Amino acid sequence: MFADEVNSRHEKNWPSRVSAEGEEIGGGGSERKDIEKMNKELPRFDVPGQVALVTGAARGLGRSCALALAEAGADVALGLRDVSSGGDLTKEIQATGRRALPVQMDVTRRDQIEEAIAKVKTHFGHLDILVNNAGLGYSDLAENVREEDFDHTLAVNLKGTFFASQAAGKLMIRQKRGRIINMSSQAALVALPTESVYCMTKAGISHLTKCLAVEWGKHNITVNAVAPTFITTPGTEEALSDDAFRADVLSRIVLGRIGKPSDVAGVVVFLASPAAALITGATILVDGGWTAR
Repeated sequence: MFADEVNSRHEKNWPSRVSAEGEEIGGGGSERKDIEKMNKELPRFDVPGQVALVTGAARGLGRSCALALAEAGADVALGLRDVSSGGDLTKEIQATGRRALPVQMDVTRRDQIEEAIAKVKTHFGHLDILVNNAGLGYSDLAENVREEDFDHTLAVNLKGTFFASQAAGKLMIRQKRGRIINMSSQAALVALPTESVYCMTKAGISHLTKCLAVEWGKHNITVNAVAPTFITTPGTEEALSDDAFRADVLSRIVLGRIGKPSDVAGVVVFLASPAAALITGATILVDGGWTAR
């Protein structure tokens, strides 16, 4: 039996009730009309009038996410380790008809995180979307990892993501709404040789995403993560220029190509949009099928 047939039979047998005022409810009343209205709603994949903050926005995935959110209707604050580096991106966003605000935001410094969130609130009046994109990784065999590299990776990837989420979350709790989108990785799910510390932090981000989603759902805040495979960005250029390494990567990606920044930005916009209103605590893989094997 098809769903439409079930719905039709259900409507015919919908029990009618009468309110204290003598108005019919249920079968032919407002309750059924509300359900019919919901069934006719179409999903929206844009974010008009929203304000987004993207960390690590100067290049690569951060830049692509910032531009994609602007194209979808959002005003965008650019979280930058060096605020002077965002001039061209600011102009590109403004060319879409949206507002852009570069802010100084080294995510290893809590004072800059707090100041950046406050500046966004003062400038735009609210913050609806946080994209925790800032991240890095050092390549080395586990037995050779230096403590300073270990500490720096955790400071940016885990500590930065947590405290940026905390600062934005406090504002979103007061607003009673918000979307937080973290940048995880397929490395959260598979082991990549020479990337043990990076893999650890990305797995931590995926689990942090669940924890924040559970705590903040009651405030109408969704928290999700995106987990890309290898994407063509300035950060992967050197590794992917090695023919043997590139061939190995391609052999593991079912769809047979390296990802583009827009592949990731599209999912970020989706998670920020009304279409993803019932999704929280999820890590969405954008890995071309790598982890499906």
